[in-house]
Amino acid sequence: MNFHSKPHTYVGQVHLLVSDLERSITFYKEMIGFQVLEQTKNQAVLTTDGTTPLLTIEQPEGVQPKQPRTTGLYHFALLLPNRKELAKALLHLLQNRYPMQGASDHSVSEALYLADPDGNGIEIYRDRPADMWNWQDDQVFMDTRRLDVESLLAEAEGEVWTGLPKETVMGHIHLHVADLRATEEFYIQALGFDIVLRYGPQALFTSTGRYHHHIGLNVWNGVGAPAPKPNSIGMKYFTLLLPNEESRVATVARLQQLGAYVVEKNSIAITRDPSGNEIHLLVQG
Repeated sequence: MNFHSKPHTYVGQVHLLVSDLERSITFYKEMIGFQVLEQTKNQAVLTTDGTTPLLTIEQPEGVQPKQPRTTGLYHFALLLPNRKELAKALLHLLQNRYPMQGASDHSVSEALYLADPDGNGIEIYRDRPADMWNWQDDQVFMDTRRLDVESLLAEAEGEVWTGLPKETVMGHIHLHVADLRATEEFYIQALGFDIVLRYGPQALFTSTGRYHHHIGLNVWNGVGAPAPKPNSIGMKYFTLLLPNEESRVATVARLQQLGAYVVEKNSIAITRDPSGNEIHLLVQG
């Protein structure tokens, strides 16, 4: 089952603000394995298949340093099509001595964690087959165990890293928020996601179509954490791809009923969650 196509709603693209565009382009091409789809003086759109934008990096005028303990991006997560591709990515990072922040087995997936030169969090992962996930009622079991690095690297034996495979998608996004109760109301009631895991009082994992999560939400930067200043390094916005125009119109109506900020520009609805994280709602192509 494909959790990143119709009829599901899922994350399409992430737009980041960075301090040095050329440095970031080099990193995302040479270390992560993107291709440049489009480039202007102050931003670049990155792809894996030559047509679909997955990540935009922008160096705005007057860029501000990354601010600690604010709302915004925790990490964006690139979903690879299989374990062999994850193994090749890990071997490439190790061979280039790029600093890793973690490597975990989450039962539903295996994941690598790192950050770009500006400290923007990145996860690179592969899913186990959905029929191997454990559900109890409507809650999915996700663990955090040591990744079996030896077993994973064995998958890369004799393989050559050639960048991100064209089947790579933006698997999920994980956000810092200020208040879980208001956040839950926004993402569940207005945007139509389902809670698939409550991680104690500090985090929620949400999805459509019983994916293990399309959006993670946490208060690990502190309850009541402020939004970052405009033009500070971090996430500018992310896009949600809705299955059809009817779904987009209905979502806008629910946002308006909830009293959330929402404006429409060129068939794109722009909203912000209660913590100030900006979201662009688009219809899948």
